[in-house]
Parts: sequence; structure tokens; C-alpha cells
Amino acid sequence: MIAYITGATSGFGYSIAKRLASLGYNVIVNGRRKHLLEALCKEIKQLYPVETEIACYDVREQESVFHSVENLPNQWKDIDILVNNAGLAVGLNSLQNGDIDDWNRMIDTNLKGVLYVTRAIAPLMTQRGKGHIINIGSIAGKEVYPNGNVYCATKHAVDALNKAMRLDMLKYGIKVTQIAPGAAETEFSLVRFKGDKKAADAVYDGYMPLCAEDIADVVEYLVKLPPHVCINDLTITCLAQANAGNFCKK
Repeated sequence: MIAYITGATSGFGYSIAKRLASLGYNVIVNGRRKHLLEALCKEIKQLYPVETEIACYDVREQESVFHSVENLPNQWKDIDILVNNAGLAVGLNSLQNGDIDDWNRMIDTNLKGVLYVTRAIAPLMTQRGKGHIINIGSIAGKEVYPNGNVYCATKHAVDALNKAMRLDMLKYGIKVTQIAPGAAETEFSLVRFKGDKKAADAVYDGYMPLCAEDIADVVEYLVKLPPHVCINDLTITCLAQANAGNFCKK
């Protein structure tokens, strides 16, 4: 069994890679920071009797995506699970004051990255008539909130793509699932606030947010379901969050 996880250097991707390895999956881990991928693979191999493969590239770079997948060793091409996890929010400006570089970074990662990686890997699944694509979306793909504009737009696109993939993959017997988390304490806010740790930490003041392990729990549940069961879409928040903008903080 083989799982391919994008954005595995931290957060959801890191925890999902470890969890799937604990279930016996050989894992291909993708990210831009090679030293973190190497550390992850070392940790996995110390803990579990599985194999690991590093796919170090930026999902925004179309040629790099296809080159990496095409040049996987043959024994790594029978991919059972693809987790499209790589994504980010950058900046928190109103649309009229938005940073276009930030917009392009989010569009290229959150939307084009999912498209490129899926386009490269899905044919390997359709040829076998087997597989499960798990797209990590966001509650921001269900609703919008002040100054979320372009990030919300990219995650709404992921929501639409998930529905489209489900239709396109239907006749091949491939499962497609979106996980749409609410507030989760990972590197997410640190990236959004461009390294301002004080601002990032303040996002989670007064309540207990989700953590990466919570999403790994969900992935484990999904991949253990019977072959005839497909959960199409899951929106998950912590207890203190009702929707994208409403929290009960103490």
C-alpha cells in the first residue's frame, strides 16, 4: 500500500504521513524543505516497518510536479491514497488593499497545486481502477469572512474541484473525499502573518483549536472504511467554533 502526501513538512501533512505509515502504508512525502522531509522519513522508518520516498518540489511548479511523478521508481507508482494537503493563507488584507503577490501565491498553491498533482497521479489510479483522493480544503471553502477574500476563493475552488473529481472518478471506482477543517493550530497562522509569532499565537487565544493529529484521526477513519463506503465531504471544527467567524472564547 502506498500513500502520497503533499505539504508533508509540517502540520496536517506531517501528521497524516506518520499516521498512514503507522497503518502500514509506504509513504511518498512532498514538500519544499528537503531537510524536513528527510527528518520525517528518518522518524517514520525508526517507528514503523515501512518504506519512504521523498518528492521534494514546489506544487506551484507544473514541470517539477510532472517530472517528479513520472520519474518515480516503478514500485512507487501504484499509489493507493493521494492526500492533496499543500496549501496556505498569506496576508489578511481587504480586497482593495490586497497584495497581488500574496494572491498569486495562494492561487498557485491552493488551486493550481491541487490540479497539477491530481492530474499527474490520478491516471495512475484510473489505470488500476483503484484509489482514494483526499483533498484538504477548509471551512473557508464553505463560507467567507472579512479579509479572507482570495484565500476563501481558492478554498471554494477546492470545494468545487472535489465535487468534480467525485464525478470524474466515479466510473473508475476511485473514492474522493474533502476534509474541510476550521481553526487549527499549525504553521497556518504563522505563514498568514508572515512570521509574526505574536499575531499568529493571538488567533488561538481563549479556546482550544483543532490540531494536526485531529485531522490525522479523520484520515485514518476514512481509509479504514469498507470499500463500498465513500464519505464525500467533511467539515470539522473545534467545539468552540460554530462557523468560519463565530467562536466562543473564554
